[in-house]
Amino acid sequence: MTHTPLVLSGMQPTNTLHLGNYLGALKNWVRMQEEMPCLFCVVDMHAITADAGYGKPAELAQSIREVTAAYIAAGVDPKRTPIFNQGQVPEHAELAWVFNCVARLGWLDRMTQFKEKSGKHKERASVGLYTYPVLMAADILVYRATHVPVGEDQKQHLELARDIAAKFNNDFGAPDFFPQPEPVITGTATRVMSLRDGTKKMSKSDESDASRINLTDDAETIASKIKRAKTDPLPLPASKDELKDRPEAENLLNIYAALAEQDRDAVIAQFAGQQFSGFKTALADLTVARLEPINKEMRRLLGDPGEIDNILRSGASRARAIATPIMDEVKKRVGFIS
Repeated sequence: MTHTPLVLSGMQPTNTLHLGNYLGALKNWVRMQEEMPCLFCVVDMHAITADAGYGKPAELAQSIREVTAAYIAAGVDPKRTPIFNQGQVPEHAELAWVFNCVARLGWLDRMTQFKEKSGKHKERASVGLYTYPVLMAADILVYRATHVPVGEDQKQHLELARDIAAKFNNDFGAPDFFPQPEPVITGTATRVMSLRDGTKKMSKSDESDASRINLTDDAETIASKIKRAKTDPLPLPASKDELKDRPEAENLLNIYAALAEQDRDAVIAQFAGQQFSGFKTALADLTVARLEPINKEMRRLLGDPGEIDNILRSGASRARAIATPIMDEVKKRVGFIS
């Protein structure tokens, strides 16, 4: 069977999306929708696997709308590309249960992200957090998606999805039923680090709001955060070799290059030997110029929750049109009577 190329990706509606999400994912999604069919999901079912999304229905609903608004404001076109939240497509959960019976404990025991997120008290973590990668496999394969934009921290989960697909195909006598989804690694050149610690990734879960630039931040807040971003006492480097052991300088130069859509070496040459104060002013102006239109459109969309809800319902309907016949075939192959 030849599988039609299809991209599937999504983000959790926990906390506010930030500059790293935009440069590492959303910009790439906008480009990808021009190249092949895409589905972009707000993964609300994943959000309740941890405390950040569990037991807070009003906050979760608002976060779903906020992430949806960010997708659209960044340039994802919901008329062309379905945008939906997982919870409105029950086939995700149905296939996840089948895959829970296909996957093996040893496979999940090797998942490093569970160990990181559960910490020293894994017995207190939810079962959902443990089986998170199985649901992710279902998210992808319920549409027979062939390409998945992932960061390095999710690559192991995609490898598990490939293992599950292969085992299902083998166990149920359907060699080509599910594809082997290919990773589209994003964020390598635009990996955005914390403004407070250049060795750590910019994160929605960081306790310090000053560590990130949120897509909902206004111009004044963006400028303030960049001007207060951690640097070192040396002038800006004159070559990439001088970036060694200077993570904060490298991070700010990477951000500038990504926002300006310039080669980093060209940015280094432009600001070589200058003090950070002047560079930060230029970076703040550039960041505001790029993010202000997104911020403005997000505010417009969030001012009309009904519009966002309609977009999600329409997207879910279009997603189900793909997922339902695939899930029906899964049920037949497993032996469920429908």
